[in-house]
Amino acid sequence: MWETVPRLLGDSRYLVLATADRQGRPWATPVFFAARDEDRLFWVSAPDSRHSRNLAERPDVAITVFDSHAPVGGAEALYLEATAGPADDPVAALAALNARLPAGKELTGDDLAPSGPMVAYSADVRRHFVLIRGGDSRFDNVTDARLHVTRPRQGAQPRYARRAAR
Repeated sequence: MWETVPRLLGDSRYLVLATADRQGRPWATPVFFAARDEDRLFWVSAPDSRHSRNLAERPDVAITVFDSHAPVGGAEALYLEATAGPADDPVAALAALNARLPAGKELTGDDLAPSGPMVAYSADVRRHFVLIRGGDSRFDNVTDARLHVTRPRQGAQPRYARRAAR
């Protein structure tokens, strides 16, 4: 089921970024994003936004990618565990984001700090999970579950580990 990962990352324009502050208070926010590949995601945000301040204190994040227009019972979702912070390569982040933005809406280096109002961020994904709908005939699950998926090695069958959706 690995093929779900690149497809959802390519088809989706927004992710939900879940962060926590120093005291552990959670915060979730949608952000426009671009994927370099299945293991690196980029976005830009104001450094004083709540999620950016949280990242400065706690870089571990959870990310969900899904199509909010899917009909009930037809949803697909990607759950990611990652570490996030300011992008090591803001130029690469802008290039990836600009490839997804409409003409005339592209970002430039002037949009980024220190002269601009935003910072380019990246998330390095450690683990990928996909949604398994309840009653899926391939699995013994009555309720929705999440399935840990890994990139298959050439010639190898993918390994799966199922966990209850949260």
